[in-house]
Amino acid sequence: MPTVQTNGIETAYTDQGQGDGPPVVLIHGFPYNKSMWDDQVAALSGSHRVITYDLRGHGDSGATNETYTMEMLAEDLHILVEELSLGEVALGGFSMGGYVALAFAAAYPEHLDSLMLLDTRHLPDTEQAAEGRENLAKQVEADGVGGLAEALPARMLTEATVNGKPDVVAKASDMIRAASPEGVAGAARGMAVRRDQTDTLGSIHVPTLIVVGDQDGITPPVDAQAMADAIYNSTLVTIADASHLSNLDKPDEFNRALVDFLSS
Repeated sequence: MPTVQTNGIETAYTDQGQGDGPPVVLIHGFPYNKSMWDDQVAALSGSHRVITYDLRGHGDSGATNETYTMEMLAEDLHILVEELSLGEVALGGFSMGGYVALAFAAAYPEHLDSLMLLDTRHLPDTEQAAEGRENLAKQVEADGVGGLAEALPARMLTEATVNGKPDVVAKASDMIRAASPEGVAGAARGMAVRRDQTDTLGSIHVPTLIVVGDQDGITPPVDAQAMADAIYNSTLVTIADASHLSNLDKPDEFNRALVDFLSS
């Protein structure tokens, strides 16, 4: 698998498909990896160049033992974009990947052709949420990621998916097991200290797609609506019967939203 060196680690990526439009770059969520995008790559790579990659400490990318701020992760992405000579990209970020996408939009707007904010939000953690992330970081440092892999997918998928699609649940669990404890801890602590991106929303002037599952209790529809209200030239798509991992709950509907947006 190809890699690019980004600030002391090797960042693993995939580069598939081709098309006349800007390359599509997809950022996975916490604590998953680039394979969460398999269905989207299959749907998009026939008409677009699609790059997926593993965030620091996740999947096949290297890890460092530190707090992974969203700005650090955005800098890793910037190096990847520069090394691959991607120019302006259609950038999509899911959940924590959306936090990274907003940090990237704030720091490197010259690289944005369009933006996709997917089951994510612009607001920082509450004090209680930040404490929970620190507890999670300490837990995985002490005990590894196995417990998280068992417990987390059910919180992020609908009951219908959990009960009816064991392969999807297993895939989500396997992605978590592929993350390193230091990577999970570093990302959790980075999310806990991420800044409020409300001001960034008003400075986004590229076409923006916002997608949310109607049952998403982690980054709920009310936050998606707030982002849509604040971003000029934005489109909001709410996916019925989908939770936080809406691309795994309802891949066809999720893909249709991306395809329609990227072809418009």
